Amino acid sequence: QVQLVESGGGLVQPGGSLRLSCGSSGFLLDRYTIGWFRQAPGMGRVGVSCISVGRSNITYYSESVKGRFTISRDIAKNTVYLQMNNLKPEDTGVYFCASGPLIATPQILCTQGADGSWGQGTQVTVSS
Repeated sequence: QVQLVESGGGLVQPGGSLRLSCGSSGFLLDRYTIGWFRQAPGMGRVGVSCISVGRSNITYYSESVKGRFTISRDIAKNTVYLQMNNLKPEDTGVYFCASGPLIATPQILCTQGADGSWGQGTQVTVSS
């Protein structure tokens, strides 16, 4: 029921940066846990980073992106961001924004997956 829209993907060289945005015009994201998932070719969706928007900046990062990616939220803009730095070819994939109930912690959402709403995804390609 939650309508999510992702943007910010693109083609970058290794070591480059991108910032993804996830927004909703019809729902307040601070009432949900929001996550970013990556789907590489031939693979399932894997949790990258998740955040409890309406709580005290509780976040979760997969081991592969720790120290490189930062998830954040702007409640006033009703938007969740994923700042991706020092991108690697293995970061390539379609990035989806997903919502889950607040009862699902960011770690739970990212590791167990979401059965709520999903956006249509934004392509991130890291290639030299």
